[in-house]
Amino acid sequence: MLKEFKAFITRGNVVDLAVGVIIGAALTSIVTSLTKNLINPLIGLFIGKIDLSGLVFTVGSAHFRYGLFIDSIINFLIIALVVFLMVKLINRLMPRTEKATPAPSASETYLKEIRDLLKNK
Repeated sequence: MLKEFKAFITRGNVVDLAVGVIIGAALTSIVTSLTKNLINPLIGLFIGKIDLSGLVFTVGSAHFRYGLFIDSIINFLIIALVVFLMVKLINRLMPRTEKATPAPSASETYLKEIRDLLKNK
């Protein structure tokens, strides 16, 4: 079982996924800081409030903190944009491998010949 686990963990996909998760966690903290410390105050200048997280409306005893929701949306959009740009850059840097179409098998060749013969009749 230890050999199977070692084979599983050293496969390329698992290592790539682990690196992606670690980079994603680091990127999330950077984007959260960017949003909280730079973008939200900039947006706050236009709507008259500096801190979006304080935007709340109340219905009865329920408090709806839509400012925090706006923060989350901004974080998501920035992270999605950064991931999109990273994938685009990686695709540009990776060598393109042309996938050769495999030669048809004997049965496929025979079926095509039969089709062509039936078509000609």
